[in-house]
Amino acid sequence: MSDLEIKNKIAESGLVNFDLAQLLPKGKRIGIDLKDFLFQELILKEKDFREKVDLINIEEYEDAYIYIYNSADAIVPLWAYFLITAKLTDGAKKIVFGNKQDLEVLLMHTAIQTYDFSELMGKRVLVKGCSDQTIPENAYIELVEQLKPLVKSLMFGEACSNVPIFKN
Repeated sequence: MSDLEIKNKIAESGLVNFDLAQLLPKGKRIGIDLKDFLFQELILKEKDFREKVDLINIEEYEDAYIYIYNSADAIVPLWAYFLITAKLTDGAKKIVFGNKQDLEVLLMHTAIQTYDFSELMGKRVLVKGCSDQTIPENAYIELVEQLKPLVKSLMFGEACSNVPIFKN
């Protein structure tokens, strides 16, 4: 080794990079606004509602993650959610009540709870701080809960500029 050789101290450190975005389920996200199923976007008339649900093209929702919400100032009975869900459940990957953010929180929760983190046992782990995808804040909290009993140390950020979180 010559005196002029450049060493990559980060690569030699044994630091394992973990990108939470890799857990994000792939697939389209589609929102369904119940106001579009209401009479004058205000009143739920059962017969009209059922007819509109029957007209849903389920192929548009095939393999999609669906969130159902109500942007109208109308009271919607719970059975209305049952009807739409029953129509879409065979083809959709997941259906939730709420907005897109609620859907993403639930998807990340499921991904973190089911991911096998054993490969990180006893390692020094750096959780990537920047991502081109939006990660719900709650996912970082759940990640720490999963990693704390496993890893030797946990850091957040980038290799050249990180924040130590804990050391075991």
